[in-house]
Amino acid sequence: MKNIFSLLTVLILISCSSKAQIASKEKKTYTIEKTDAEWKNLLTAEQYNVLREAGTESPFSSSFNKNTAKGTYVCAACKTPLYKSEHKYDSGSGWPSFDRPIKGNVELDVDYKIGYKRTELKCNTCGSHLGHSFDDGPQNTTGKRDCINGVALEFIPEKK
Repeated sequence: MKNIFSLLTVLILISCSSKAQIASKEKKTYTIEKTDAEWKNLLTAEQYNVLREAGTESPFSSSFNKNTAKGTYVCAACKTPLYKSEHKYDSGSGWPSFDRPIKGNVELDVDYKIGYKRTELKCNTCGSHLGHSFDDGPQNTTGKRDCINGVALEFIPEKK
């Protein structure tokens, strides 16, 4: 009996140190990386909270909610183009919403910060937190709602 217990203990320890668990702890590297001090110097306190600490701005606080101008929304931290104005819509959620990002520029990650799984959206260039994606968007397009913190964005109007 003692030998069986010892064998089980060894097997459990080996399985707990598998490469799959180690790989999940590896940190992704981004094209643009800065120290916390550099980000704090570059961003406002609210931008830092949202972009670097995955905070959330108050609903209905962004001027981008009602912005209907043509142009491109870029990452406030690194200026990577993230969303086109033609994919923006009023979801009524209180945050700027888009039915699709610019291909390759927004990273999908998993977030359990509020106790259940959500799809977190990050800038694929600098890793900044943008918001979350949900499957309750317009059914006549993608069915997606990328719910983005306005403070995570800057708007570049289309040139005429």
